[in-house]
Amino acid sequence: MNKLRSKYIYFAVVLIGFIYILRLFQIQVLDDKYVNIAERISLRKQTVYPQRGLIFDRNKKLIVYNDPVYDLMVSVPIRLKGIDTAAFCQLLQIEREEFDTRLAKAKRASYRGKSVFQKNITNLIYARVQERLFEFNGFFFEIRQDRNYKYNSAAHLLGYLGEVNRNELKAQSEVYYEQGDFNGKKGVERFYENELRGVKGEEYFYVDKFGVARGSYKEGKLDREAIDGNNLLLSIDIALQQYGEKLLDNKMGSVVAIEPQTGEILALISSPFYNPEKFNIQNRGKFYNMAINDPTKPIFNRAVSAPYPPGSTFKPVMALLGIEDGAISKNTHFGCQGYYRLGRRIIKCHGHTFSTSLQRSIASSCNTYYCNTFKNMMQLEKYKNTEAAYNSWQTYLRSFGIGNKLGIDISGEYRGWLKDAAFYDKMHGAGRWNYARIISLSFGQGELGLTPLQIANIAASIANKGYYYTPHVVRQLENMESIPEKYLVKNYTMISPDNFDPVIEGMQEVTISGTAAHIAIPGINIAGKTGTVQNPHGKNHSAYMAFAPVENPKIAIAVVVEEAGYGSAWAAPIAHLMIERYLMGDSIGPSAREYLEKKMIDSDLIPYKYKSSRNKSLYGK
Repeated sequence: MNKLRSKYIYFAVVLIGFIYILRLFQIQVLDDKYVNIAERISLRKQTVYPQRGLIFDRNKKLIVYNDPVYDLMVSVPIRLKGIDTAAFCQLLQIEREEFDTRLAKAKRASYRGKSVFQKNITNLIYARVQERLFEFNGFFFEIRQDRNYKYNSAAHLLGYLGEVNRNELKAQSEVYYEQGDFNGKKGVERFYENELRGVKGEEYFYVDKFGVARGSYKEGKLDREAIDGNNLLLSIDIALQQYGEKLLDNKMGSVVAIEPQTGEILALISSPFYNPEKFNIQNRGKFYNMAINDPTKPIFNRAVSAPYPPGSTFKPVMALLGIEDGAISKNTHFGCQGYYRLGRRIIKCHGHTFSTSLQRSIASSCNTYYCNTFKNMMQLEKYKNTEAAYNSWQTYLRSFGIGNKLGIDISGEYRGWLKDAAFYDKMHGAGRWNYARIISLSFGQGELGLTPLQIANIAASIANKGYYYTPHVVRQLENMESIPEKYLVKNYTMISPDNFDPVIEGMQEVTISGTAAHIAIPGINIAGKTGTVQNPHGKNHSAYMAFAPVENPKIAIAVVVEEAGYGSAWAAPIAHLMIERYLMGDSIGPSAREYLEKKMIDSDLIPYKYKSSRNKSLYGK
């Protein structure tokens, strides 16, 4: 009996031993699961951030380049055995309490075995810490790219970088960003993020129990090189951009200049502006709240986001619509005695001869002419009622891009205001309104709002006699055959090409014998239109649109100066000086024009109510 029991025990021991041997063989030879777990514990994956694409102007002048940003990281789990924390704090210029706070936060916020201890280390501190980093087990640097700028210019157009937020992390269709990564937040940095950012690389290291790197994993076979982002060649002329900012300094408003033959943006200015360097990663924390609290809204991109009533700059469009629709002809005259009477309402006009032709109505900015034109359009027999006529008028306008986003490659574009008939049904009652209720639309007031970009695009459409290219700031993308297709396609208005001639003649008269004749440029034939825009919140806005030279348009431009008064006093001179600078180079004309330039540069037109609370530290170096 004892022998039989001994045999059972012997076989049981042998069987158990055999099972253990099989399991060990499976774990160590056949199954790499535990090998991988062990490797993950002893490995560190370090992201290699690519160089973000550089940004150049149309003449290949460098505008935006990269500067390194150093983030001090710590391995998690954190083991600080043998670290001289006093020396470490001294190198980082922090107190011991701050060290403990950051360390506790790093433990809570760990991601993939690492956590940020301190972001955006300065170059000086980085050099000091890097030299002695071997003394501080578990700490290491990750190097990312921040932006820096060759010029204190074009901040609204360029945009800036910021840390990826939670919503952006969740919205990724393909996982690219990790917590703490940067991406474009505004301007072209945001619009061309995918092209500019490049592809991240990876490096794998063995680390010991203290988190200290002990060599490359598998001789770098799993490492992946970063691929730099594509460089971006913009259409803007940085010299023209800077000149326009100089003219618009200490004013609120914007300038947009377009090359009509391509739709390329030559300058896009929103004022007040800010130094783009103040909004890079390392500086924005200090200046962002200043900008938010500044009542002049320096972050707000007025050029693409601010809807203004176009005022009299809208009259050439009304003339084109009237001719095309049959409400007037190129030979139509209306009498004007200095006002337009509508029942008890009086709409004042400017001083000019009684009988006004289409061309003179543009040159002298006659309100009466366009009230009559609008009345005729709304009462044409081919429309069954005012609503049908209004819908037709609105359709014409939308063919110019009015009331819609044009599709510029800058974030933040606004579509402006163009109300449909239902809006007036709600306001006045269905079938209870006619042209008299909305007559102010005829001279660019009322429920109509255009961005400066849209006004400049109208000037380009007139210059081209009926079509425009979608305005854009990209001229060339590195490693790509072409810019996006939509920027290469003509968008046609609903106006016949022949109908533009009398309107262009009228716009030429503006600078020959009309409201902008006093600032005509010898040798450059300019077609323009001034506008004085009623503003219920303060003084009138000064507005102007133009293109030149008429024979072969190279530049179309729109200028709005808020609360500055007459269009001929401020917006038109700024536009003419920029046209002259672009077409003729640095040297401006005779001494009279030097005086005009000095007046534009030196004048401070910021409304008095904002002066005391402006923060000028945002603008300088």
